[in-house]
Amino acid sequence: MADIQPFTISIPDSSLSDLKTRLSLARFPDEIDGAGWDYGAPLADVKRLTNHWKDQYNWREAEKKLNTVPQYTTTIQCDGFEPLRIHFIHAKSNRKNAIPLLFVHGWPGSFLEAIKIWDKLSSPEPSSDAPAFHFVALSLPNYGFSEGPKKKGFALAQYAETCNKLMLKLGYTEYVSQGGDWGFYITRAISLLYPKNCKATHVNMDQGNAPSWTQHPSLALQHAITPYTAAEKEGMARTKWFLEQGSGYRAQQSTKPQTLGYALADSPVALLAWIYEKLHDWTDSYPWTEDEVCTWISIYWFSTAGPAANLRIYYEATHEWDDPTTRVTRDRTREYIGGVKLGLSHAPKELRVLPSIWTRTQGDVVFEKTHDSGGHFFAYEKPEYLIGDVREMFGKKGGAFGVVKGLNGY
Repeated sequence: MADIQPFTISIPDSSLSDLKTRLSLARFPDEIDGAGWDYGAPLADVKRLTNHWKDQYNWREAEKKLNTVPQYTTTIQCDGFEPLRIHFIHAKSNRKNAIPLLFVHGWPGSFLEAIKIWDKLSSPEPSSDAPAFHFVALSLPNYGFSEGPKKKGFALAQYAETCNKLMLKLGYTEYVSQGGDWGFYITRAISLLYPKNCKATHVNMDQGNAPSWTQHPSLALQHAITPYTAAEKEGMARTKWFLEQGSGYRAQQSTKPQTLGYALADSPVALLAWIYEKLHDWTDSYPWTEDEVCTWISIYWFSTAGPAANLRIYYEATHEWDDPTTRVTRDRTREYIGGVKLGLSHAPKELRVLPSIWTRTQGDVVFEKTHDSGGHFFAYEKPEYLIGDVREMFGKKGGAFGVVKGLNGY
């Protein structure tokens, strides 16, 4: 298809030089003695990473590695919006009857989260009977190397429309999806809006509510007679911590993203500190290397739509742009969605760690697994867990086996 073009990441030398200049001119705040992580990203950590980014980090080496991944761009137009050039990974499996799988990232993630899983999911070992997948992972509009809209109202329905139209353009009239963070809400929106195309979804972020007697009587009975486990109590404490101590970013990005955007677009150190805090707080003691952090942040700094555009999804998804009785809200995506099979993976350092019975109120749950480690960036932190869970869910003995007949696509 002529409109689908191979893509190679190639950041201009002038942009690299500008970044180094800005890093060299950084001004740092002072810090309260013994603050640790209580007040946010510690001064020593940010200074160390800034110096590494400026003096030791080699973007060209990172770029070279990223370009070994099969990447493309194509134009997608949502109803009522301008056409956008969308960047995506597409790895077609050579296995017969491979399953089309759409991976959707969130904030502050990117297509980079798929870097450790795309190859194994698309190309299992020849001796393995694990299912194979035609793997697709896009840069969401406003993220990575995708363009972003200039018009208000590009909300969850439009992100879902972008994803679905991409899969259809690739020839996948039926497919499955996987997501966390905004990827959770977007894949759920796809399930709500396009159930004829998206046949099942696997998510790695806990959502849901305590089951009610009117909507989920059997789950409500089970909930009433089954005490919470120690792990579930720890999970609820983690949820309380996040809501009370870790969610200030969400209030800012949902209300005044433009104001914050000036800092992120002008100062790479501001961008580094803003995102690095999340990489630390939202993971399960993941041993980040300095190069990993710099690559993660560089994708935001060099993004096509700019370092501030990624914030807008928070505003768009929490304001009313159309009929409130039919619009796709975050609350609607957390409610029961029938007709599309659902798989759940639970990690102890996710942001909302809820009792299993709460999460099962969301739909036809055909797969569920609770892990002993892992956090919010599950595909990147624990790729072996996610690969195993997806294979199990869609394998011969899995609850979503056969939901999609193998398609070759574009």
